[in-house]
Amino acid sequence: MPKVEQALSGVVIFVTAARAGSFTSAADQLGITKSAVGKSIAKLEERLGCKLFHRSTRSLGLTVDGEAYFASCSLAVDEVLAAEAFLTSNQKTPSGRLRIDLPAAYGRSVVLPVLLDILEANPDLKLTVTFNDSVIDLIEEGIDLSIRFGALKDTSGLVARRLAVQKQIICAAPRYIQKHGYPESPGDLQQHRCIVNYRRGQRVSWTVLDESGELARITPPGTHEVGDGDAIIAMAAAGQGICQMPNSLIRDHLRDGRLVPVLEKYAPDDVAIHAVWPQTRHLQPKVRRVVDELIARAERGDLS
Repeated sequence: MPKVEQALSGVVIFVTAARAGSFTSAADQLGITKSAVGKSIAKLEERLGCKLFHRSTRSLGLTVDGEAYFASCSLAVDEVLAAEAFLTSNQKTPSGRLRIDLPAAYGRSVVLPVLLDILEANPDLKLTVTFNDSVIDLIEEGIDLSIRFGALKDTSGLVARRLAVQKQIICAAPRYIQKHGYPESPGDLQQHRCIVNYRRGQRVSWTVLDESGELARITPPGTHEVGDGDAIIAMAAAGQGICQMPNSLIRDHLRDGRLVPVLEKYAPDDVAIHAVWPQTRHLQPKVRRVVDELIARAERGDLS
């Protein structure tokens, strides 16, 4: 074995043993014998000219020199292993648990079918899926991947990939229009029954264009306050009021005439849909697989 390769092997074994706290556990993790671990550590100590471990029959601990060496080497070993995993990821089948957070209605109707197709082709992949219309801290919550609508406010420590855009459409059932009439301007909504999204104890405002064509946010009357997109659509289709929802969620209702658009000239510009994940030096194969598939579907127009 060349000297450089020997040295790198010794460092990896040392870091593994330090983390495991046992030569036996390190040997199991590395797939070698306990004796091989001991010999490698002894050679490393001889080369460095210092003891790295306090050894006893009951415990294994780092010396002061060992602590300093571990602090210097552990991150480097992680980088090397991560780079190797990244470079070989194309040959790996995505596996392990993927934690993904999705907007409730959009996630169920648009993204979940994509995930089911991916699971069919990758049986070693396991999902933990949450449906949440509120913005959460991905890093704090341990989320691998999220789908978000609209402008991204805080992206520190995150990577975002724009997938698609879609319109937010203000609409109502024909029976509602027959009974209450069409609103002629956003201001007219104050005299109408509206079904608004309700998050964290507050009504979610709507985005419209004002008379000068500038984006504006309005808070329509919350005749009904509902915290689920599917329920909002069902109530609107039942003639209970006007709502604003993404085109992808009401496309079938519009096509079949269960809902009709209103205030079309005040419809805002397209809203962006992003895939967002915590920033890492190398993207995990399980995350890459889902992101790549979402990008492919978006290019075919399946996500908007």
